[in-house]
Amino acid sequence: MPPRNPGTPLDCDSFQPVNTPASKRRAASLTARRSLKGRYQAAWLLNAIACMDLTTLAGDDTPDRVRRLCAKARRPLTDEIVAALGLEGMPKTGAVCVYPTMVAPAVKALEGSGIPVASVATGFPAGLMPLDLRLAEIRYAVDQGAQEIDIVITRAHVLGGHWAALYDEVAAMRAACGAAHLKAILATGDLVTLSNVYAASQVAMQAGADFIKTSTGKEGVNATLPVGLTMCRAIRDYQAARGHIVGFKPAGGMKTAKDALNWQVLMREELGRDWLRPDLFRLGASSMLADIERQLSHHVTGRYAAHHHLALA
Repeated sequence: MPPRNPGTPLDCDSFQPVNTPASKRRAASLTARRSLKGRYQAAWLLNAIACMDLTTLAGDDTPDRVRRLCAKARRPLTDEIVAALGLEGMPKTGAVCVYPTMVAPAVKALEGSGIPVASVATGFPAGLMPLDLRLAEIRYAVDQGAQEIDIVITRAHVLGGHWAALYDEVAAMRAACGAAHLKAILATGDLVTLSNVYAASQVAMQAGADFIKTSTGKEGVNATLPVGLTMCRAIRDYQAARGHIVGFKPAGGMKTAKDALNWQVLMREELGRDWLRPDLFRLGASSMLADIERQLSHHVTGRYAAHHHLALA
C-alpha cells in the first residue's frame, strides 16, 4: 500500500477550468485506440476482478444476501475457468461494499480471506443528514469492522462554491475514519460541470481523502469516461504539486466486461501502470462480474456460458 494521503491546507488557487469538448474527445479516443483481444483481454479482465468492489446497496439487503456476495468475492470464477487459465490460485475481488448494518455479517463471511469490507456512510446516497449523525455513522461502521468508508459529500457546497465548508466536512469525516481508508463520493452527475468535478476532486484530496469516487450509483448520471478523465487529471495534478498519491474509483452504470476494459485503459493512459492495482484503483460494480466471467468462459471454451450456469453475485 502507498503511504496514505495526509491532506494539505485548502488551496482554491489549484482549481482549473476544464475544456468539456476536449475532455469528451480525449475520453472517446482512448477507448477507440486500444483493442484488447485473446489472452491479453483475459489478463486485463482478471485484473479488473482484483480491482472490483463487489457491491450490494439495496433496500432489501439481508445478511444472507451479503453472505452470498462474500462467497462470490472469495470465488469469483468457476474452478474450470481457473484451471483452464493456468492460475495458481483463485482470484479475489478487491473488496465487498455494503451498508453499515451489513458490515458485521460481511466481516464474518470474509474472515481469513484478506478481502476488506467497505461500508457506505454519511447518509448515503443523498448525504443530507446533520454532520454529527454522519460522523457517528462512520464511527459505527468502523466499530463493526469496516476497513474502508465510502462517504458522500454535500453537493450544495460544490454548487454554491462553499469550498471551505466542503473541506472542513471531508476533513472531519477523514478524522472519524481513523485507520480506515476514506473514499470520497463526489456524485458527479449532480455537479453540473466538469470544472466543478475538478474543483471538488481537489478539495476532497486536500482534506485527506484516500480515494476519490465518481458516484453513488443512485444518480441519474453516474460514472462516465469524461468525468473519470477529469478526476484522474486532478489526481495527477495533486500528486505533482503535493507529492501525495490518491486512488480512484468509478462506480455506477458499469455493467459489461467492455466497461471494465475501458476504465482500465483510461487509468493506464492517464495515470500509468501503478494505478492498475487495487490499492489505487477500484471498480464499484456487481453485475459487471457476471459478464467478465462469461467472457473468460468464452475465452477458455470457445462458447458463452448460459447465465444460469454461473453463480450469482
